[in-house]
Amino acid sequence: MESSFTPLEGGCDCRYLRYRLEAPPLFVHCCHCRWCQRESGAAFALNAMIESARLAVLEGQPNLVHTPSESGRGQEIARCPRCQIALWSHYAGAGRLIAFVRVGSLDEPDRLPPDIHIFTASKQPWVILPAKTPAMPEYYDRQQYWPAASLERFAALAPQIQAYRRERGL
Repeated sequence: MESSFTPLEGGCDCRYLRYRLEAPPLFVHCCHCRWCQRESGAAFALNAMIESARLAVLEGQPNLVHTPSESGRGQEIARCPRCQIALWSHYAGAGRLIAFVRVGSLDEPDRLPPDIHIFTASKQPWVILPAKTPAMPEYYDRQQYWPAASLERFAALAPQIQAYRRERGL
């Protein structure tokens, strides 16, 4: 899939900050947890998970804003310093090694539909999930749902993630 992947670009509303996904995402989560609902102001958050090394900032520089998270360890949200649009997040589990890109900030968001719906136990009752996309009441087992290529890429990053977690006592 990577060899046929056409990079995806995106950015903020004011066009100050532009970025590119230089590889397919590892996986695309549609999260229905109450935290994501509150943070996004919508029924769910749609995030494309990718190694930060494969996320290129083309123009501008984001502000990384530390915000609370349900885990209690917080997250950093990359926002445009001018229009304040959230473009991606870094969660405490992998820090800045992994980015969760807001799919709606892509120029072609329709190219990244969700691979899985998570935390559906708290989804809004009027949201109808497609039958062909896996849906989990809480989280899921990565080994069961991710494609082999994504598992390999994640495994290559695992030593760095483990070192990050050790440094922070996670």
